[in-house]
Amino acid sequence: MIKKEKSGFRRILGKFMKNPTAVFGVFIIIVMLIMAVFASQIATHDPLEIIPEDRLMAPGAQHWFGTDRMGRDIFSRVVYGSRISMLVGFVVVILTSLFGTFLGLVSGYFKHLDEVIMRILDGLMAFPGLILMIMIMAVLGPSLMNVIITLAIVYTPRMARVVRGAVLVQKEQTYVEAARAIGASSFRILFLHIPRNCIAPIIIQGTMIFAYVVLAEASLSFLGVGMPPETPSWGVVISSGKVFLRRAPWICFFSGIAISLCVLALNAIGDGLRDVLDPRLNRKG
Repeated sequence: MIKKEKSGFRRILGKFMKNPTAVFGVFIIIVMLIMAVFASQIATHDPLEIIPEDRLMAPGAQHWFGTDRMGRDIFSRVVYGSRISMLVGFVVVILTSLFGTFLGLVSGYFKHLDEVIMRILDGLMAFPGLILMIMIMAVLGPSLMNVIITLAIVYTPRMARVVRGAVLVQKEQTYVEAARAIGASSFRILFLHIPRNCIAPIIIQGTMIFAYVVLAEASLSFLGVGMPPETPSWGVVISSGKVFLRRAPWICFFSGIAISLCVLALNAIGDGLRDVLDPRLNRKG
C-alpha cells in the first residue's frame, strides 16, 4: 500500500512537472518566499528609514529601484512587502480552508442545516467582494490582523461552496453506504472518510484564494483601509507613488510588477494542480 501511494505521488508530480507554466509559477513563489523569509538580509536599506536628501531618486547604484517622496528605498520596501503578502496569503488560506471545509462538510451532509448555512454564505457572497472588505475594514480599522480577519470572512464562503459540492457527490458513493452498513457514526463518516476524497478541490481552491488574497490585500492598502500607511506593503507603496506617477513612475512600477508576478504565478500553480488533481480532467485525458 505504501508503494502505491508513492507511485501515485510520483505520477502526480511527474504530470505537474510537465506543465512548464506551473513549474515557472512554483519558481516565482519560491523566490518570493525566500525574499519574505530573508528580507532583512536581502534588503539594502531599512524600509522605514527616511532620507530627505534622497527623495524621488531614480533607480541607480545607490537605490536599485529608486526612492519614494520620503527618500525610502523602494527595493527594500518591495522585498519586505513580499513578507506581508506571503504571511497574509498563507494565514488566510489556512483559515478559509479550516472554516470553509467545516461549513462545507456540515452543509453538504446534513440537509436540515444546508439551507441555514448556505443562505448565510449566499448573503455574504451577494456583496461585491471589495465593497464588503471595505465595509468590514471601516469597522475594524487598518492593521495586519484586521486585514487577515476581513479576507478570511470574505473568502470562506467560496471554499465552503466548493467543499459542499464535493460532499454532495461523495456522500452518495458506495464507501459511505458501506460505512453506514457497518455502523459507522455520521461524525466518523463526515470528518474521517469523506474529507479524504475532498482534498483535491480544497487544494485547488486554496491556491486560487491565495492569489485573490494577495490582490485584495494590495487593493485595500492602496485604498488606505488595509495596512497602516507606514507599513512596507506592495499596496501601500503603490498608493504612496500614485501622486508622482509621471515624475517618479518607478515607485508604482516595481511593486506592481511584484503583485502581477505573484498573482500570475499562483494562478499558474492552481491551473496546474487542477489539471493533475481534477478527476474529470484526468478521465478526459
